[in-house]
Amino acid sequence: MNRIDPPPPQHKRLARPALATPDARTERLFPGIPVSAGVGIGPVFGTTEPEAVITRQKIQASDIGAEGARLEAAIVQSRKQLAKLRARLAVLPEESQSEIAPLIDAYIRMLGPSRLVRGVRQRIEETLLSAETAVLTEAEAIADAIMAQAEPSLSAEDLAGLRRRADEIGEIARRLVRNLTRSPFRSFAELPVGSILVAEALRPADAALLDPSRLAGVVTEEGGADGHTAVMLRALGVPAVLGAAGLAHAMKPGDIAVVDGLAGTVTLNPAPLTLMAARRAVTGFARERQRYARLRRLPAVTSDGEPVELQANLELPIELPLIVQSGAVGIGLLRTEFLFMNRETVPDEATQTESYRTIVEAMHGDSVTIRVLDWGGEKEIEALTLAGIVPEIADTNPALGLRGIRLLLRRPELLETQFAAILRASMAGTVRVLLPMVTNVGEVRAAREIYERVARRLRRRGERIPEKLPPLGIMIETPGAALSADALALEADFFSIGTNDLTAYTLAVDRAETDVAELYDPMHPAVLRLVQFATEAALRMRMPVSICGELAAAPKLTPLLLGLGVRSLSMNASAVPKVKQMIRSVEIDSCVRFARRVMEQGDPERIRTMVGGFGRADG
Repeated sequence: MNRIDPPPPQHKRLARPALATPDARTERLFPGIPVSAGVGIGPVFGTTEPEAVITRQKIQASDIGAEGARLEAAIVQSRKQLAKLRARLAVLPEESQSEIAPLIDAYIRMLGPSRLVRGVRQRIEETLLSAETAVLTEAEAIADAIMAQAEPSLSAEDLAGLRRRADEIGEIARRLVRNLTRSPFRSFAELPVGSILVAEALRPADAALLDPSRLAGVVTEEGGADGHTAVMLRALGVPAVLGAAGLAHAMKPGDIAVVDGLAGTVTLNPAPLTLMAARRAVTGFARERQRYARLRRLPAVTSDGEPVELQANLELPIELPLIVQSGAVGIGLLRTEFLFMNRETVPDEATQTESYRTIVEAMHGDSVTIRVLDWGGEKEIEALTLAGIVPEIADTNPALGLRGIRLLLRRPELLETQFAAILRASMAGTVRVLLPMVTNVGEVRAAREIYERVARRLRRRGERIPEKLPPLGIMIETPGAALSADALALEADFFSIGTNDLTAYTLAVDRAETDVAELYDPMHPAVLRLVQFATEAALRMRMPVSICGELAAAPKLTPLLLGLGVRSLSMNASAVPKVKQMIRSVEIDSCVRFARRVMEQGDPERIRTMVGGFGRADG
């Protein structure tokens, strides 16, 4: 690693015109992906990871024992390294520790009797591959199998989840290979205070080594907003941009960079005016952060006093600190699939109870809505496959196949275990239970029968559960469910409208499919009318209804949703302050009038224009 010397004093450099000398550096802009908001200014510091030289090769049968021993030594060494890394987290802020530690723990568990380790041993013994060759081959096979589940019907959130799982396999394989080949790991010991860290790629374990107090920003040429590295950088609170292609190769010692983690841009060698604007942005962002910090403590009420419930979605426990910091009043959608991932057996009742209880307790009395397992043919969960619960080969069209409540009713033991764990954990706080992918009243009735039967069994067993069972609600995420909302409202205790799947099913569009992605439009009048129909059905029954898809996270759409009668929104934690700010700036009567005008429209473009001009059109 080469340390890049800091630049000469800024006032001397900036006093000279950009083209005054032959070697003067000119301003260059590198677009990327915004992952952690804020603006950072500082000298660039390049870091690369020493290459691990690997020769894929076969071994002799007589060497199987020796290769197996090498693998075991690398596993032991990797576990020690991760344990040391976890201990080092104590120097980070408490919220950052809570974010990063669970991922390190997951890595440690994957070095146990996991699918990866089992497959590597098998390749060494049966196909006579060297240990490092076996690790690479098995990791690639598992990652390919995971990403092969990315069917056209997959939502962006589920696709991001697949990528994270594939990345986790790659991260463990990388560590094993580096230990097998005795290749050194990346070090940040020489990182100057106040610098911009620039790398071609940054692994989650690398991010865990960073000290946010020493950094002005982080930039990589690779990576995306949904990966573990992005989550960890957000937890550190450092302005960060990933995917800024070409920057690492373009920068030179002494270069200054401006990182805009909100716009997703990196400016190399900013001109004097650009630098002045960046310094103003640093000040402005600090003020905005203070304003949002104050908003965190303020209620989500409209300017005329109408309260609105703002909650957060939770996919992984490591996101809990972000939810607490956001000012959300509970979890509106807890996806439980994480409990079933990266394991060989289905989690038992005790394991699930402990996981749910930990999350419920962390919310300190705020409501937690727990969605039971939403498996679909596009989601590979090894434990379910090994147990013979789901087929190894996905349905031809998983979006229309065996998924969600359909699977759970076909294999009720899964649902019974999950219901039992949730009921036991509900003694720790306020809980609601959510059924996924419901399309008819028969499914709700069957699920409720199981729910009440499990409750009776727990009471006979002497378990403590609430006298009044937590509400049992349903997801509205298909046109069929939305159009039969009147009937479903007679069976369910609450609705949660999942606008991501509802949009995809209504418009027959997969936003991950490049050829038709532009047709995916949550503001299409058909989608909005289904949301309106389901909302009105719930309101007529005086039943709670919430929005938990992308529509909830867009502040510009908040007035429309309020005007349609929605008073509960659940979104990613980072969107909560901005949505709250919008809520506190509008009046309900104005929103109702606006929604009435919007719902009269049949052109998505006209609706988009109206939404963008709400403040001006309905002042």
